[in-house]
Amino acid sequence: MLRSLTVSLCQRAQPLICLTSRYCSSIPAENKLTVNALYNLSVDVSKIRKLKAWVLHHHPAYVMETAALLRDLGASRPVVARVLELHPEAILCRPEHLEAQKELWMSVCASQRDLVGIIEKFPASFFTSPCHLDSQRANVIFFQSLGLNKRIVAKLMASAPQSFSRSVKQNQEMIKTLQKTYLELGGNETSLKVWLQKLLSQNPYMLMKPPEALQNNLMFLQDRGFTSIELLQLLSKLKGFVTEVQPESMGLSLGYSQKILGCTETELRQIVLKCPALLYYSVPILADRFEGLLSAGISLQQIMGTPTVMELTTQIVQYRIQKLRTHGYDIRTGSLDVLSGTKKDFEISFGKLYPRRERPLFNPVAPLRTDE
Repeated sequence: MLRSLTVSLCQRAQPLICLTSRYCSSIPAENKLTVNALYNLSVDVSKIRKLKAWVLHHHPAYVMETAALLRDLGASRPVVARVLELHPEAILCRPEHLEAQKELWMSVCASQRDLVGIIEKFPASFFTSPCHLDSQRANVIFFQSLGLNKRIVAKLMASAPQSFSRSVKQNQEMIKTLQKTYLELGGNETSLKVWLQKLLSQNPYMLMKPPEALQNNLMFLQDRGFTSIELLQLLSKLKGFVTEVQPESMGLSLGYSQKILGCTETELRQIVLKCPALLYYSVPILADRFEGLLSAGISLQQIMGTPTVMELTTQIVQYRIQKLRTHGYDIRTGSLDVLSGTKKDFEISFGKLYPRRERPLFNPVAPLRTDE
């Protein structure tokens, strides 16, 4: 018979509960105190049994203490229940650790209300292991020393908690690489902090990448003829794509796009500057989107003029073209600017082309209501 594996959580060995008789002859009984406490908080225990049943078998558990901390922060009863359903491991964290977490998070949150909002969306970021607390504190101090505002630091902690759980030295290396690269490409000290804030807020997971990934990708783009100014422009597109892709995949995507468009290297670089998505979309995705546009009667020349249309999925393109067509707009001869952009951008452009008529205050055709 296989021995039960263990994982650590909140400085305690956490047994993985065997849920089938294949490896275990019996299943440990649920902690009745835990189950009853969760029921009293209106938590849907069936959800926990389905996804994380092992939590219900653990001794000790701190259900009421965890709920009390959330209520003290201002969380409503439904929010408390929702958090415990989504992340039941929270009840295994010792109260003293949760108090330490509360103190740490309040150093970067503007209010307790903001913290409750973060916990509701990212419970795993708040209910972490105590062994990460020192690293979290060190990283908070480091990012604040960069001049980043509290909102940005809180967003980083919430959306990329792994970057705060690891050594601060690793984050320092990546930040130094970003700063050095920005300045070497022609950026100035005055705008460095704002640029860094935007970059990290758009892609916090950039911190988890090795600095070499950024350097290798920039070297690849330099070899393709991009100037320092153009590289800085790409780096400032705020999506952090320069660490999410690899030279090999970029080479394939660029080669495919150039072949389809039949453009020169110089023309291709200008298209990429308008639509960096061409760098990180895979060849199958590019093929599907080119085919969708061309089958709708859109020309390659139109795509080259408004390459941002490539950021839209084929389904979205088809929907927007159909909506425009029903109002007599021929996308084959018109501008693609009305087609591209976010949903909001499209609705604004559509509204300018076809403004809604205001409803008259009085309709002379409508029958008058009279008292019988």
